[in-house]
Amino acid sequence: MKKVGFFGGKFLPLHMGHVYVITKAACMVEELYVILSYSKSRDSLLCQAGRIPDLPHSVRLQWLTTVTRDMENVKVLAVEDDAPSDETYDWEKGAYEIKKAIGKPIDVVFSSEHSYDPIFKRLYPDAEHVVIDSDRSHYPVSGTAIRKHGPYRYWDYIPNAVKSYFVKKVAIVGTESCGKSTLTRYLAQIYGTTYVEEYGRTICEEIGGCDGIINEEHFKEIVFGHKYMEYQKVKEANKVLFIDSEAVVSQYYAELYLGYPCSWIEGAILAQNYDLYLYLEPDVPWIDDGFRVHGDEKIRQCNNEKLKQMFQERNIPIVTIRGSYLERLEQAKRAVDQLLFG
Repeated sequence: MKKVGFFGGKFLPLHMGHVYVITKAACMVEELYVILSYSKSRDSLLCQAGRIPDLPHSVRLQWLTTVTRDMENVKVLAVEDDAPSDETYDWEKGAYEIKKAIGKPIDVVFSSEHSYDPIFKRLYPDAEHVVIDSDRSHYPVSGTAIRKHGPYRYWDYIPNAVKSYFVKKVAIVGTESCGKSTLTRYLAQIYGTTYVEEYGRTICEEIGGCDGIINEEHFKEIVFGHKYMEYQKVKEANKVLFIDSEAVVSQYYAELYLGYPCSWIEGAILAQNYDLYLYLEPDVPWIDDGFRVHGDEKIRQCNNEKLKQMFQERNIPIVTIRGSYLERLEQAKRAVDQLLFG
């Protein structure tokens, strides 16, 4: 068995083809160094030119560390370069920095490309070049393809540690009894994914109601408990996560039940990042479930305009959903499909 080997790349993004090479290479050397080569400007431009969000090297470094955490002989290192593009990458300088980072004689250089033979022979004359899965038969995927077509086409080839970064988060909002919970569950069912329940409803059920008895401490539990549930559910999501209500809705209910806004909720609003807001108009029948108290039609419309204005004041774009339950489902599905694949 050889002593020291390394496998390098941009991992933009990390996919199962990379994981396969890393795993197999780790079985062939005593020490394997996984080198993340990054350039902030080049990598950002590559992401912008494709269909993926910007992927800072710190995120990719965390992915690599997570997928190799149980591989005792694998160490992940990041090496920065200043190349503005792949075509201008300085291979000699890059090899020098990689050798310096590893700090040991390199016995094996791993890759998936036979075309690297000449340059690796020149830059690492004392190392063997071992090519693993050059025809991509185990995982027919590449970072270039994911950037070009988006991650959702290659979802099965993306490691679990990476998927949550690409999950789109859809907030379903609206006033009392407008069908948020129903639509949230139905969409999750259609897309085969998870969802986050309205935590405010959970708290109201625990304390026996809302009107007249809910206080600011309860709202803290609602806002932060809801966010914690979101962080947990996104790890299980399949491409998209549906969230029933969010912090703007919580602020709306704080003003409704407490009589004043909570300044700390505004911080939660600024911190949240949803990819799509589906705003449900209250044009379905109001249902008295024992916790709702604003069924008068004039009050419903007044509350609806107030909540809608709260989103407008915070410059949060919304997609309005209205009509029958079937029409709502179809409108919502079109918006989500556009978000994922459009």
